Amino acid sequence: MLPEDVALPPSFAALYPFSGRRSFDTGAGRMHYLDEGSGHPVVMVHGNPSWSFLYRDLVLQLRGTHRCIVPDHLGCGLSDNPDLGQFPYTLASHADNLQRLLDAAGVETFDLVVHDWGGAIGMAVAIRCPERVRRVVVTNTAAFLSDRIPFRIAVCRWPVIGRFLVCQLNGFVRAATRMTTVRPLSPALRAAYLFPSRTLERRRAVLRFVLDIPMEKDHPTRPVLTETSQRLNLLKEKPFLLCWGARDWCFNDTFLDEWRRRFPNADVQVEAEAGHFLFEDKGDVFLPRVAAFLQ
Repeated sequence: MLPEDVALPPSFAALYPFSGRRSFDTGAGRMHYLDEGSGHPVVMVHGNPSWSFLYRDLVLQLRGTHRCIVPDHLGCGLSDNPDLGQFPYTLASHADNLQRLLDAAGVETFDLVVHDWGGAIGMAVAIRCPERVRRVVVTNTAAFLSDRIPFRIAVCRWPVIGRFLVCQLNGFVRAATRMTTVRPLSPALRAAYLFPSRTLERRRAVLRFVLDIPMEKDHPTRPVLTETSQRLNLLKEKPFLLCWGARDWCFNDTFLDEWRRRFPNADVQVEAEAGHFLFEDKGDVFLPRVAAFLQ
């Protein structure tokens, strides 16, 4: 069965009403992505633990005027879930997949929207080809090193205990459906965010994302994130929009301040009553703001 043919449960299928579901063969597995609408491409990159469902309302808002390219990273959403012998689930490997997908889909220049770990992935691609990037929307994310990690995420990195919490109990994803918004998610939305981690094997990517946070000095992803951080200045002349949920306990105002320092000319939209999943909390504010910026 191809990833785009995966049947969605009726509990949330109506919330993801897209016919432009495609798959790209990465060599390690098939990568599902949305390809909706026509016009200037907008590439939307999700983080952990989410999938292209995160951007569903933005796609609906933009597909009348833009071509929306929204991938699910390997191991996430409707994409294949290769084992570690086939795919390492690292920042570099996810960025490679994204760049190859854009090339295969014929995306030459594009606008970029990033969230969570998608900020590091999307920016790692953007700094490789800054001439292809037109505009950038940054939402509760980072693409630079930080020595800050919340305890509730740090514990998921502990040997044995972390694996048990993330994989056996599906604790990371379950907690995300309760702790990432100010306004509680509806049962349908919770079901949608939980769907990709429905089996033990499909929690592999969630754990690998957590373990790939380069807190240690000798972490293999640290040089990749360091290079991304150092080369963000290649995007300094691009129009930037910073959309931020102020009640995000993970990507808090410290990260927003760093984005503002690096991109002092950026437009900024901060909502006091929005959390990490800002489109769920304040979609009525952020969605038209992003759409207007990308016009």
